[in-house]
Amino acid sequence: MASEHIKTSQSAGTPRLTVHLWSGLRRFAEGQELVEVEATTIGAMIAALKSAYPALAPALDAGVSVAVDGRIIAASLDEPLAPENEIYLMQRLRGG
Repeated sequence: MASEHIKTSQSAGTPRLTVHLWSGLRRFAEGQELVEVEATTIGAMIAALKSAYPALAPALDAGVSVAVDGRIIAASLDEPLAPENEIYLMQRLRGG
């Protein structure tokens, strides 16, 4: 099954990242599983996603889990990212 994704505008020198959206987040990004944004850190990636997909902002503000190359990044918005990283965003699960 081919994945579709949307690219945002490019700026010189900033790496373009491919971000996989877990199923609960796709509805906020026009149904896309893969999106691309330019960023160098997790914090910049989240800001770029909010700018490119404003409907994602409430879900991102509520909290998401970020997995980079299979490792969950718990609390570091300064974690560096590169185009070769495999990045997944998942809505945080709530409940007891």
